[in-house]
Amino acid sequence: MAFGGRYVILLMALFSIYCGLIYNEFFSVPFHIFGKSAYECREKTCSDAHTAGLIKVRDPYPFGVDPSWRGSRSELPFLNSLKMKMSILMGVTQMNLGIVLSYFDAKFHGNALDIRYQFIPQMIFLNSLFGYLALLILIKWCTGSQADLYHVMIYMFLDPSGNLGENQLFWGQKELQILLLLMAIVAVPWMLFPKPFILKKLHKERFQGHTYRFLGTSEMDPDSEPDSARSRHDDFNFSEVFVHQMIHSIEFVLGAVSNTASYLRLWALSLAHSELSTVFYEKLLVLAWGYDNLVVKLVGLVIFSFATAFILLGMESLSAFLHALRLHWVEFMNKFYHGDGYKFRPFSFALLADDED
Repeated sequence: MAFGGRYVILLMALFSIYCGLIYNEFFSVPFHIFGKSAYECREKTCSDAHTAGLIKVRDPYPFGVDPSWRGSRSELPFLNSLKMKMSILMGVTQMNLGIVLSYFDAKFHGNALDIRYQFIPQMIFLNSLFGYLALLILIKWCTGSQADLYHVMIYMFLDPSGNLGENQLFWGQKELQILLLLMAIVAVPWMLFPKPFILKKLHKERFQGHTYRFLGTSEMDPDSEPDSARSRHDDFNFSEVFVHQMIHSIEFVLGAVSNTASYLRLWALSLAHSELSTVFYEKLLVLAWGYDNLVVKLVGLVIFSFATAFILLGMESLSAFLHALRLHWVEFMNKFYHGDGYKFRPFSFALLADDED
């Protein structure tokens, strides 16, 4: 099983290294890999910078989280906010990718209706709300604003024309929010109504007059031919098509909220992993090595090694894999995968070579 999933394990390992560089830590220990911290002790004589407080003395840390946040009094609120926003950005990006894949799928099958009445309104709806939220996150990070994004998004619906006050991040924000809200409202009936009625119209135009092709001909019975125009005409069920489209539209609209929130599991897993790493390091290894007894040091090292191997590397990796698998299968694949009976063929260079032969 491990050999079969070797590429998944490799990608998870590479991404864990990347996250370690983003947070500038190794086994919950902060490292100044990319230079000195932007913060120093408030007073040159103080011994514990985290207790006495820190002041900014130079430019921000060039890459990732400043190591000085680790162990400070504001570490948890800062990292919670950072990881939550990063999860939303990753989620919006991946869901947009899923909708883009639905465009290529519809283009491959030559289905222009899906492009016009599913792909376009879905992109408008998702990015009018959560794409806008991702934009606000990036603007807040770049400008250092203290705006409350919860307040902005909630009152975008409750009071679109209200005064933003200190939550205004850029000029024309209120007008843009009203426009985006109207676009999101228009996108819902755009997804729901046109496609079923257009399919009905196309079906009638295609088979108009074909039903009575054999009228007055006694030699042939149209019901005896399985592929006759009459049997094909009776196959179209407007109510079934409309209900299916309604379910698909409602599922997408509700899923845009629930799926985005579901990506916050990335934040929760990162927080749990970080806190477990800190507990094992500080309460096992550092505490044990604080004693002068060699036996206590060895016991602490052994317990720390087993806890790291089985809990952090084993159980935590499995938990992260399961949550990532769910995000791929539900939140990502429901944007383009239908499961209509076509056999799935994953990308493979060997398959490309076979197709050319």
